[in-house]
Amino acid sequence: MPPKNPKDPNDLSLQPSKSDGGGKKADFSNVQSHSDTVPGGSGGGGSAAGGKADFSNVHSHADSVPAHGGGGGGGGGGSIYTVRKGDTLSAIAQSQYGKAGRWRVIFDANRDQLDNPDLIQPGQVLKIPLLEA
Repeated sequence: MPPKNPKDPNDLSLQPSKSDGGGKKADFSNVQSHSDTVPGGSGGGGSAAGGKADFSNVHSHADSVPAHGGGGGGGGGGSIYTVRKGDTLSAIAQSQYGKAGRWRVIFDANRDQLDNPDLIQPGQVLKIPLLEA
């Protein structure tokens, strides 16, 4: 039985009709789509749950190092490096200076947080001083 009103979306079916003879393709010309959006700042808020956006899972973090006079960084300048799992001072020196043997420069610049060059931890932020010419 065909739909009573082909323009009524509630009467539409995606099933092919039995009268199409099996060789015709389904006609989807009456299919319609609609989406409503509500701007976040208008009226009672943009969220359906309580009218306020939930930012409880948002976390922020920033590290800053003074551009000059970096406090024990070997005369200022340089950069910082955050230690990752598996890092060693030698590997960091190789990546930063091109020579693994310069690990002591990094160690000496970070004596305020390092007592043993073999005991660095992931997450530590190390000062990487500029090398003197």
